[in-house]
Amino acid sequence: MSARPSTPSPRAPRPSSESASDVVRWAAFSCFLVPVVLVVYGTSVGGAAAAALGLAAVTAACRILLRHSERNAARARAGSLVPAPSRRGRPAAGAHRGARHSGGCAPED
Repeated sequence: MSARPSTPSPRAPRPSSESASDVVRWAAFSCFLVPVVLVVYGTSVGGAAAAALGLAAVTAACRILLRHSERNAARARAGSLVPAPSRRGRPAAGAHRGARHSGGCAPED
């Protein structure tokens, strides 16, 4: 029997960065399309412009959040979310070295 090289499925999901770009692209398209449809169906031009501005603001906020999420995901994949040491090279304040403590905060007799 010969081993057949594995081929990716034609319906394999795309990387998340492309999906986020697609979402932003569709949102930008809707910022244009929704006011046109509103005017065609009888809404005032001012109302349609207000809707377009509102959609643009929401799209911009979502784009910022998506980019932030992508950066954090990339950092997590790279393993850089490990806490950084303090300036003196010691573990951060409050960090324990795994020692067991004997209960409360009072000194033992």
